[in-house]
Amino acid sequence: MHERSLPASPNWYCSRSSDVNDSGLLGVGAKNVIFLIDVSASSCRVTGELVGHKDLVSGFSFCQHAGQSHVCVSSSGDGTVRFWDSDSKLLIREHAAHQTPVAAVHWSPVDKNLVVSGDEKGVVVCHWHNTGDTASFFPEPRTIFCLTCSPHTWSSVAVGYKDGMIVLIDVSRKGEVMHRLRGHEDEIHSLAWSPVASEEVLQSRPEDPEEAAGGASAGDEKGCYLASGSKDQTMRIWSSAKGKSVMTLKLPYLKKRGSAVDPGVKERLWLHVHWPTGRPTQLMSSCFGGELVMWDLTRTGKQRWTLLGTSSEGQNHSRIVFNMSSVRLQDGRELLISTSMDREIKCWDLASLDCCWTLPTLGGFVYALTFSPVGAGCLALGVGDNMIRVWNTLTTQNQYDTRSFWQGVKSKVTALAWHPKKEGTLSFGTDDGKVGVFEVFANRPPQISSSYHKKTVYTLAWGPPVSFGAAGGKASHSLYSCAGEGVILQHDPSKLSGEASDIDKLIRDTNNIQHKLSPHTDLSWKPDGKVVAIGNEDGCVEVYAAPSLQQLCSIQQHHKIINTLRWHHDHDSPPELHCLLASGSSNATVYVHDLRAVIENPPESPVVLTEPYRRLCGHTSKITGMAWSPHHEARLVTVSYDGTAQVWDVLQEEPLSNYRGHVGYLLCVDWSPVDPDVIWTGGKDFTLHEWRVSKQEFTRPPKGKKMVDLREKMKANPKKKKNNKKAAGGAAPPQTNGEAVTGGEKAGAELSAEEDDEVGPASSPAPPSAPFEMQRKSFTAFKSKEKPDLNTLKKKKPRSMLPVSTAMDHRPKEELLQDCVTLASVRHGAAPPAGCVPGRGEHIHLGLFSDRPALCRMFQAEEEAHVEAGHFDSVVYLRLWSGDLEGALQLATEKGELSDHLLSVAPMAGFAAWSRTVEAFVKQLCLQEQYLKAASHLLSINKLYEAVDLLRSHKLYREAVALVKARLPADEPVLKELYTCWAATLEKDGHFSAAAKCHLAAGASFDAAKVIARKNDVPSLRAAAGLARVSGEAALARSLALRCAKDLAAARDWIGAQDVLSGHDGLLAHRLHLCVAELMGATLADRQAAPQPAARSHPWASLGGGGIQGRVRDVWETHFGVSRHSAGPHGAGALLQELESAESPAPTANVPLGQVQLHASLHLTRAALSSLLGADGPLVKELWRAVAWFREAGHFGVSAELCRLLFPDHDIGVCSEVLCLAGEEPEAAAAAASLQAFVHYHRLYERWWSDSTHVDGLEGAAAAKTRPHGELDPVASALLSERHAACQAAQRSVGEIQERLAAMVLKHSRAQAGQLHSGETPAPQEPPDRRGSADAERRPEEQETLLSLSTKMAEHQKRLGDLPEALKVYPHPDVVECCLVLLHLSKSSASVSESLQQKAKDLLSKYGAESSACRAARRFLT
Repeated sequence: MHERSLPASPNWYCSRSSDVNDSGLLGVGAKNVIFLIDVSASSCRVTGELVGHKDLVSGFSFCQHAGQSHVCVSSSGDGTVRFWDSDSKLLIREHAAHQTPVAAVHWSPVDKNLVVSGDEKGVVVCHWHNTGDTASFFPEPRTIFCLTCSPHTWSSVAVGYKDGMIVLIDVSRKGEVMHRLRGHEDEIHSLAWSPVASEEVLQSRPEDPEEAAGGASAGDEKGCYLASGSKDQTMRIWSSAKGKSVMTLKLPYLKKRGSAVDPGVKERLWLHVHWPTGRPTQLMSSCFGGELVMWDLTRTGKQRWTLLGTSSEGQNHSRIVFNMSSVRLQDGRELLISTSMDREIKCWDLASLDCCWTLPTLGGFVYALTFSPVGAGCLALGVGDNMIRVWNTLTTQNQYDTRSFWQGVKSKVTALAWHPKKEGTLSFGTDDGKVGVFEVFANRPPQISSSYHKKTVYTLAWGPPVSFGAAGGKASHSLYSCAGEGVILQHDPSKLSGEASDIDKLIRDTNNIQHKLSPHTDLSWKPDGKVVAIGNEDGCVEVYAAPSLQQLCSIQQHHKIINTLRWHHDHDSPPELHCLLASGSSNATVYVHDLRAVIENPPESPVVLTEPYRRLCGHTSKITGMAWSPHHEARLVTVSYDGTAQVWDVLQEEPLSNYRGHVGYLLCVDWSPVDPDVIWTGGKDFTLHEWRVSKQEFTRPPKGKKMVDLREKMKANPKKKKNNKKAAGGAAPPQTNGEAVTGGEKAGAELSAEEDDEVGPASSPAPPSAPFEMQRKSFTAFKSKEKPDLNTLKKKKPRSMLPVSTAMDHRPKEELLQDCVTLASVRHGAAPPAGCVPGRGEHIHLGLFSDRPALCRMFQAEEEAHVEAGHFDSVVYLRLWSGDLEGALQLATEKGELSDHLLSVAPMAGFAAWSRTVEAFVKQLCLQEQYLKAASHLLSINKLYEAVDLLRSHKLYREAVALVKARLPADEPVLKELYTCWAATLEKDGHFSAAAKCHLAAGASFDAAKVIARKNDVPSLRAAAGLARVSGEAALARSLALRCAKDLAAARDWIGAQDVLSGHDGLLAHRLHLCVAELMGATLADRQAAPQPAARSHPWASLGGGGIQGRVRDVWETHFGVSRHSAGPHGAGALLQELESAESPAPTANVPLGQVQLHASLHLTRAALSSLLGADGPLVKELWRAVAWFREAGHFGVSAELCRLLFPDHDIGVCSEVLCLAGEEPEAAAAAASLQAFVHYHRLYERWWSDSTHVDGLEGAAAAKTRPHGELDPVASALLSERHAACQAAQRSVGEIQERLAAMVLKHSRAQAGQLHSGETPAPQEPPDRRGSADAERRPEEQETLLSLSTKMAEHQKRLGDLPEALKVYPHPDVVECCLVLLHLSKSSASVSESLQQKAKDLLSKYGAESSACRAARRFLT
């Protein structure tokens, strides 16, 4: 499917999420997918994916047995264990024996059918691959972190737990515990068995003193060593025979980045251990900062360990390593594969301990990708893991030569743009609104613009400055950024610390715009820097001329937010393609507009375009990106939310190739600048793919994929009940990108909220990492709840305000009696007894019965007890009782315990204290989401504006508006701001009518009409036009009314369309156009040429006498008051001038018949107006265009019927009059000649068909022979034009040579790519009927070369260039075809003279040999 790709980053904090089989295939768990990577060659290659888990992959293991090494198993947080076939990438079986997330899985190296898995609750499950059976055990009620099966005994399994315990169990005895290995103080990260089934290979001092005294050796009993790695920074070697530790290894404190690791500081650590096969005395482990260490277990001291990758700088990982796996290949090499938090997969040669290759991975959505226009093959990626990758894709030694840039980014990279001239200058935009510039070849932080956007940066573009000039007189480029708040800022790259300018101000000033501009969502500069296209949130695309930003046109084709705009490149392409602008929106259709006329001849006022030059239909969801091919003419690739990338031939509106290799929607695309067949795409699956257009199986996107995906998602993620109970400490799910990820996704969320990305510290000197080390949840056993005794249930007493003194009343009787004596001594004695202080210590309860100072002492002690118990409300009441009201309020404010009661007594402490208390209570209510109550309390202290801001900030616009209108004057500015903000929110939620009311209340009638029109249906457009007309926005009202009328006309509702236009001034010309369209449609339907019954039509549209021209003039004069003698606004000249400004696209195929009739009727209307003015030249040209529309759109029969309507009895007198004025109006004369030729062409076919229908009858044959001699001579004279025959022959030759050149280039490129092997079938050649007979019969040794074909192409193009332009603009029917028909008719009748028959034969012999009709011509020439 794809050539090269960057996969998603491997999951973090998993004990075994990657493994490699003996053939060199590596499986890595990333998110909920397993990526398969071939590591057997000198460089790696992603070969496929295993997709199916609904949550993160927590474990993965290959079957290491011969003949079964392609089978693998995976575990996931979704509680399932799945068996896969890595060759076919298909699921074999799924087991759901676990009830909680599975933490680890391992395939037994001894039994080829046994797989063991463990979950977070401590349940161990054995799965048998051959039978599909399972067996569950519960050896320990602890959270499992890792497990591993013994490579020597099939029934022995080692299990590591969160609390540091390691348990050896025997699965053949129902999970019986053989040994409990105690010694680690923290969670067990990894376990590894020794590859040798013996405990004699290590000579070590026993750690048990009793064992040392007894002189027992570690090898007295048969067993196997087990290595363990723990978070307590130690590794231990255990004896499985004795169940004791025989060796402890402490991680070395290595110097890194200029400083040593401090043993007293607890660093982030994941200690993975791996015991390579065939190396019983060597153990591999990870270390603190990403280093890999090889331990020699036979040595001591510093000689015991060796670092990998010390031969050169930059070989090691820069973050902690999570997994290692090794393989011995058939060529003898022994490789070690490691995955790390630095998002890199590295391959190590265990012989040299050096890194062989590094595969970068991606930890977020691929939001942007772009090739440098200066540095060939330099690809920049903007990823959601807060990093930018720059990949040199043309390097041959290292296919993944990638550098990462993270300094100063600190957020998802959503936009990128290379400087068009300066090599290595790359601008970036982030999710938090930051814009900066990197110099990728300089080792320094980026320059950050001091002007931040409020929301996500959507697009970056380099273009000429429009508001500030170049410094020092040199030409410069400005950086433009467009973000989610709808603002485009212009940054000066030479001083990014300066203030960026908003180009909206320049647009308003230049174009004298008073209304609010629609929020911008995208912009694209034309490559020559003269024009910029800006896409808006309402679907409108506006084109401005630099540097003043004078608006040229407004494209109102889309009706949803514009996501991407791209101009066609201007190198090695015809000039007519330079002004093609492709646009994609949240609609699934891509539109291409040809703006050449607008750009080359700027109009005095902006033109509104509503018809595209080309329409590309096929995607089933919104368009997110596109790119023009730099190698082809009008070749476009688009990516969409439907998960596919589509290549289009724009001019033919044909889909060429569809790529479906991604999982999920796509976000970005770019064409390779060096290979015409290669495209790069990225999307939400955290991957980047390189793929070839010619290798794709499909040509167009799948149908209905969006709904299928939605159903799959709903099925995969059913709604679950929320569990509000939190475990005391448990295992968190495995992580991707540093944060815990759940299985479900929020459908339709914004790009900035759809992925779990890593956020790094601000001042870290290394790439960003996860903010916290997430701990796994521990399993807490639930105690069974006993049923309470109903007889003992009593009403619960309220908590005492004086609990300490109350408790003193529950002492023994003797002490209570002594209290009475002591109290009497205090009350009546001269001095209290020794050591007795009422209200303190043992006599605290006596403070209630003594004086006030004693009571105060008792209150103080009670407050201390309440504070210790966390009962701050009781402390508040005690202070309130003691008269310390201000202290009570202050304490309640600090603890968030304010209440309505406290607020009611707060005025007793004074106005200042009451005001402070109200403000604190408002903050507390906001935290509790009681915003209306908070605003009401602000009103009580006369803070009206603050109350309004509070309601507005929480989007309670209705209440805020009601409050302002009730309490403030009508002209208060804040009221307009509220209406504007409310309208924006309503518009975003799709409540357009309510948003329009807000705009009307704010005095923005223009915006109200625009909002209603966004629905783009007939009622909305009619209402918007009426609103604009009533509000005085006449220009907008006419534009909306015209759009509504076009929709009604397309639905054949002619009465409704006329009613809409009649209510607006200045639209009479368009009413005449719809009148002609209705008359023409009714006439064609009556003649059954175009059977499209009208929904509602006028009575005057019914068939009447006379031709269509006469009916049009009669209806115009009777119902519209337009005639030859009309003047002023009803004059033909003024109406024709108004219609000349109407959009009239060029005829193309794939246009519905109804649209064709509307376009053709526009030209007929212009022709009728020209006829009233007596202008024969424009009349003939417009008639020709009307007929050409049906012909070019493929409706041959309708075109012929229209000719019969326009020229009854083939009367073409007007053409003859124009031909007489050929010297004065050559273009009109050419149009007249072409129109005359096509009328004769249809007459010729009528004669042929009439003769053919009677050819079998004797009467028909006799009638054909008795036709007048030379009856068809006028027809033949007009059709047998040698100039047009020569032009058509040259055009055919050019087309044929182009096809042969394209086939030759394709064959050559495939041969270079090594695709044409001896066993493959060569690329299919064009069919013989597409080429001339001479070429079809050419022998292999006579095949022409690229040079000879190019020479012929130049000759034919020169011949075409020498012909008059009018000859090509106004073509004739195919002369060769006409010759054949005439000669065929001459066989059965004498209607063609001998001289014209000879002329037809001469033309056939001269120009027919190179055409597809050469075989038919032989019967007349031989």
